[in-house]
Amino acid sequence: MWLKKAYDQAVAGGSIPKATFTGDDAIATFGVGKNMVASIRHWALACGVLYEEQGNFRIGKLASEILQDGGLDPYAESPSTAWLAHWQLAGRCFRSTTWYWLFNNVTAPTFTRQELEEPLERYARELDPKHRLSVSTISRDLETCLRSYAPRVVGGSPEDFAEPLLGELGLLQEVHKGQYAFRRGPKASLHDGIFAYALVDFWNREADGQSSLAFETVAYAEGSPGRVFKLDEESIAQRLIALSDFTRRKLEWTDSAGLRQVHRKDLSKEDIKNMIRRAYD
Repeated sequence: MWLKKAYDQAVAGGSIPKATFTGDDAIATFGVGKNMVASIRHWALACGVLYEEQGNFRIGKLASEILQDGGLDPYAESPSTAWLAHWQLAGRCFRSTTWYWLFNNVTAPTFTRQELEEPLERYARELDPKHRLSVSTISRDLETCLRSYAPRVVGGSPEDFAEPLLGELGLLQEVHKGQYAFRRGPKASLHDGIFAYALVDFWNREADGQSSLAFETVAYAEGSPGRVFKLDEESIAQRLIALSDFTRRKLEWTDSAGLRQVHRKDLSKEDIKNMIRRAYD
């Protein structure tokens, strides 16, 4: 598991010298090829396992709590770790533009990689007009993204894949050769703790300071749990109803006169951490 490989390079204090990924001995250190070493670094940054600080990389606090020896999931085997990685990639737009765009902007029932190339290129140009991406770069990014969730059954290089743990989430399927479709509906392996964490994370970024959030926002807004986790309306409503007991009424669902909302009380950092911890119980 690539994220674990990156984490394991941390020295005392949670620091990783940047040369770990670029030095002459990087291939021997990680036991993989040069391209895959670069991929490990990229996805560790995109998933929040690493962040840059004063010329080095440091391990994020949440990643450390999960991946450390004796941590919540030291071998990265839990579905909750895969769901968190997916949320970091598709729920934010940090080093993962293709992931974010795919899960938040593509609404076609089925699609091919080729059909996505032009609209993704336009989206990337809108984000950064000065940075022009080649067609080959966009095509490669899309292929990597799609194959992360719907890996080839046979053939292909492991370097095609961004992070193989994402394939177990059941978010995307290859319905015919080269043709893909999202799998919308309830997600049995998505723990309420991860859903609650994602909801609060989305809330803090998109509606910070608001004490309530409309159901439609949770279900359909760009970057929302509904879009990113590909949940249907009934599944979202059931999860929001369950949050009242799960969070001891820190998050509470109401449905009055057709106005469906979720309300929040003050949540401490410890409250938010506990949402994730309970996802590993």
